[in-house]
Amino acid sequence: MSDSSTARPVSAERRQDVRNVAIIAHVDHGKTTLVDALLRQSGEFREGTLGSDLVLDSNDLERERGITILSKNISLPYKGVRVNIIDTPGHADFGGEVERVLRMADGALILVDAFEGPRPQTRFVVGKALEVGLKPIVVVNKIDRPNARPEEVLSETFDLFEELGADDETLDFKYLFASGMEGYASDDPEARSGTIAPILDAVLEHIPGPAIDDGPPTVMVTSLTYSEYVGRVATGRIQSGTFKPGQKVVLSRADGSLTLASITAVELFDKLGRVEVPEAKAGDVVALTGLPDPQIGDTVTDPEKPNVLPRLAVDEPTLSMLFTINSSPLAGQDGKYVTSRNLRDRLQRELQSNVALRVEETGDKDSFSVSGRGVLHLAILIETMRREGYELSVGAPRVIDKEVDGKRHEPYEHLVIDVPAEGVGGVMTLVGDKRGQLSEMSAGAGGLTHLEFHIPARGLIGLRTKLLNATRGEAVIHHRFDGYRKAEGEVPGRKNGVLVSQIAGKAVGYALFKLQERAEMFVSPGDAVYEGMIVGENSRDNDLVVNPIKEKKLTNIRSSGADDAILLKPPRQMTLEAALEYIAPDELVEVTPKAIRLRKKHLTENARKREKSRAAGG
Repeated sequence: MSDSSTARPVSAERRQDVRNVAIIAHVDHGKTTLVDALLRQSGEFREGTLGSDLVLDSNDLERERGITILSKNISLPYKGVRVNIIDTPGHADFGGEVERVLRMADGALILVDAFEGPRPQTRFVVGKALEVGLKPIVVVNKIDRPNARPEEVLSETFDLFEELGADDETLDFKYLFASGMEGYASDDPEARSGTIAPILDAVLEHIPGPAIDDGPPTVMVTSLTYSEYVGRVATGRIQSGTFKPGQKVVLSRADGSLTLASITAVELFDKLGRVEVPEAKAGDVVALTGLPDPQIGDTVTDPEKPNVLPRLAVDEPTLSMLFTINSSPLAGQDGKYVTSRNLRDRLQRELQSNVALRVEETGDKDSFSVSGRGVLHLAILIETMRREGYELSVGAPRVIDKEVDGKRHEPYEHLVIDVPAEGVGGVMTLVGDKRGQLSEMSAGAGGLTHLEFHIPARGLIGLRTKLLNATRGEAVIHHRFDGYRKAEGEVPGRKNGVLVSQIAGKAVGYALFKLQERAEMFVSPGDAVYEGMIVGENSRDNDLVVNPIKEKKLTNIRSSGADDAILLKPPRQMTLEAALEYIAPDELVEVTPKAIRLRKKHLTENARKREKSRAAGG
C-alpha cells in the first residue's frame, strides 16, 4: 500500500471532463457531512445557499434517524471537471439501493471512522464495490475526534481489502485523512487544518473517467423519480452512444419485450438539481423523461440495433411480514387510505423503485406477504406509508428459509458487538440463548470488548432491545447477512405473556393502577382500547384477559384516607421497529398515521381458543 497510485491501464479511450464516484461508508461514519464539505469546497455555492447541513439527507426519516435510506445523485464542478457523486446507504438492510447504483460509478470514496475502524456494513459496501471493479480511495474520517487512531484504522482497512480478495493493484489504493465536520483533508494524520480539496484532487487523479463507447445508444435504468409535470424520470449511466431530446428508442422489459418510445427531455445532474441538455454521451449520468412506464432494470436502447444489458441481480430478501388492512374497531379514524386496493396499489408502486422488495398475494384478498432485507428495511416502508396517510396491520417478522440438498437452511447473520467489560457476561448469555456462536473476542478500541458472533437471523429479532437494556445502552451493535446454513433447533421466543383487553372504551387510571402490580402497561388513562387489543406485558408467561376500563365503585360511606393513592408508572412507549420485533406470531401491529397499537389477530377470546384448538389438531 502506498499513499499514491497510478490509474488503471485501460484499453478504451476515456473522457477527462467527467468523474463518476460513489461515496460509501458504514452507518454514522460521516458520509453526508463530508459531502456537505465537498459541496462548499467546489466554490459554486454562496454562503447560505446550501441551507441546513446534511444536504443529502433530504427526507424527514433520514434526518430523524441519521442514516441514508435512498440513493441520490448530485454533481459539482471542480477544475473544469464535472464530478458526479452517487450517495449510497450505509446499512445492509438497504443493500438493494447500493447494488444498483454502484453500476453508475468508476470509483468509490470509502469512508472509515478514525476511531471505530471498518465495521460490518463497511465490509458489505466495500465487497459490493470490489465486485463491480470500482477504483477505491480510502478516506479515514473524523481524525479530530477523541481517541482517534487513524493509522491503525488504515491498516485494518488494508486487511479488510485483503480478506475480500482485492488484487495487488486495488490494494495499492490512495488514502487520505480527513475531518468532514471541520472541512479538511490531508496525507498527514496529524494535520488539523486546511481544506477538503485534497479529496477532490485525488478523485481527478486516481479515479478514471468513463470509457468512450460509440456503440448503439444504451442506458440501464438504475433509479426512478416521479414528477407531477412529466411523470416518471428514469436515471442511469449511459453505457454507449448518445441520447438527444426527440430521439426514438426502445425499452427492454423484464419479460424480454421491446416497447417503442420517444425521449422528451435529456437532463444532466448539475449541483443539487438537473439541467436540460441538447445531448448526453457515454459516461454521463443522465435523467430521461417521456419514457412509458420505465422500470428499474430496463434497458433504453436503439430500435435499429438494440443492445440489451443483463438485468440487475440483487441479493434475495431474508425476512418477510404479513401486510393486511387495518380491521380493528378503531380503523379509519386517522388515515385516508384504508382499503385493500389502496394497500395493493401502494405496494406495487414501491416495487417500481425498491429493487430488494418482494410482494406476493396470499390466500386472503386483503393480505400480502412482503419480503425484504431486514426489519429496518420493512419498518422504513411502513413508517413512510403511515406518514402518507395509510392504515394497515402488520404481522410478526419471519425469516425466509431455503431448501438445499433436501434440507432446510436458514439465513445467518454476522453479529458484531462492542461493549464495556462489565457487560460482556450479559451479552454472551443473551446471544447464546438465541443460538448465537462466538467466533471472535478481543480487546477493542476505547476500553471496549469486541465480540463477533454467527447467529440465525431469527435469533436477531428482538435481540437489540434486550442487549441495550442489559448494557444500559452502552453496547454498539451491528450485523450483516452472512449466508445460509443448515437450520438447527428452536430459538426461544418472547418469555412474557400479554394483557389483552376484554372490552372497548377508554382506559381508566384506577384499572391500570390495579393491573400494573403484575404487569407493565402499554397504555395511559384516556387512551382508546378495544376487545383484543394488547394493553400491557404480563409478569408471567401466560396471556391474561383484563378489563382496563373498570372504574372504582362509589358508595355513600366515605372516610378520609380510605381511598388508594393512584400512582401510575409511565407506560412503555414502543417505536415501530420495537413493536414489530416484540409481537408473537398470533399478534399484529396496528399502524395508523397517529398511533401504533398491538393487538391479537383474533380479537375475541372465543376465536383465539378455537384457533388454538385447531392448531393443536383438536
